[in-house]
Amino acid sequence: MSGHSKWANIKHKKEKTDAQRGKIFTKLGREIAIIVKQGGPDPEANSKLKDVIAKAKAANMPNDNIARSIKKASGDMDADNYEEIAYEGYGPGGVAMIVEAMTDNRNRTAGDVRHYFDKFGGNLGTTGCVSFMFDKKGVILIEKTDRTNEDELMMDALDAGAEDFSAEEEYFEILTAPDDFSGVREALEKKGYEFLEAEVQMVPQTMTKLTDPKQIEFMDKLVENLEDLDDVLNVYHNWDQEV
Repeated sequence: MSGHSKWANIKHKKEKTDAQRGKIFTKLGREIAIIVKQGGPDPEANSKLKDVIAKAKAANMPNDNIARSIKKASGDMDADNYEEIAYEGYGPGGVAMIVEAMTDNRNRTAGDVRHYFDKFGGNLGTTGCVSFMFDKKGVILIEKTDRTNEDELMMDALDAGAEDFSAEEEYFEILTAPDDFSGVREALEKKGYEFLEAEVQMVPQTMTKLTDPKQIEFMDKLVENLEDLDDVLNVYHNWDQEV
């Protein structure tokens, strides 16, 4: 039905490589720490924590790591004070981009993000310059296997409150309103479904296709370098990477 997140499959494959796992776990640990400090260490009382735990499990973060991050955050209230910040801009060929970061030093992070936008043919813009081109949605990806019945999954998702369901090449994609995400995720979790990805994301309304090989190369490098920054949590864009 939707097909909004074709890029999510590429992102998923990239994140599952062994070389990147350690960095992803570090970022997730930091995200868990901030949410614990905001709402406490009990997932039942802190719905944001419950959601980020699901996100961490979807990224194959071990339960021990998750528990350690929660424990450390709840006992170490004097740790560095991180804040969430989003940067907006355009990549090569006018691709709209949103970079979400968590930082204890705004100047350092802004400088790092701007450096890569400049280096790879992009332009860092002002707040609001591209966010109107994205919708905030709960995104749940479930791998296609012989054991997964598409019709049954679609009914389970829609009955739980999902607003959209689509079958992509390697996974099923379920979209929800941000406020409905936790309920839909929990309902599917209780039915035994396992997730490749489960989080609230910025989903592009329209896609931009690049045909210039140099722009494609630069866009790929821009995303890769931004994702590699320690402070960056998510890089969203509307680049249509389908060949």
